[in-house]
Amino acid sequence: MLVKGNFRTIVELPKYVDVNEWLAFNTFEFFNHINLFYGSISDFCTPQSCPCMSAGSGVEYTWVDASSKKIKLCAPQYIDYMASSIQNMLNDETLFPTKTGRDFPRDFPQLVKRIFSQLFRLIAHMYHHHYDKIVALSEEPHLNSLTAHFISFAKDFDLLEKKEIQPLQELVDIMFKTGIIS
Repeated sequence: MLVKGNFRTIVELPKYVDVNEWLAFNTFEFFNHINLFYGSISDFCTPQSCPCMSAGSGVEYTWVDASSKKIKLCAPQYIDYMASSIQNMLNDETLFPTKTGRDFPRDFPQLVKRIFSQLFRLIAHMYHHHYDKIVALSEEPHLNSLTAHFISFAKDFDLLEKKEIQPLQELVDIMFKTGIIS
């Protein structure tokens, strides 16, 4: 870990800050940090090395296309679709308003949950399929800190379902036991 101690103080909603503003800001930040981290190992995530988007044995993710059809994609293609989709949402003023006086959509927390679910899938994929490269690059403290921060925030704002966390449950349990996540 790069960060010592508990992430609680940096994830809780600051006094006088609107909860949707806090969710929007952190969603943007987590997307950028996770995307940046993936970029450091993306050369190792190829259609040959990762023919499907997964997070360990028995956990395969499918992409839902525009016509609501589930399709299997290699991990790099899935991640590209996911990143483009999230970037488009973040740039959409009707979903993530940046101008004063514009309201967040009523279903904004559900939108953030969907984004967090996708970002978690990327984190889980990196741990399960690229951890050896992450260790070789001495990046594991960065990934562990990023993951602990992400999970802490998601837990505080109920952004991930328990079943979604299952591929990294062992790691999350260790983080809880050691007090990194509360």
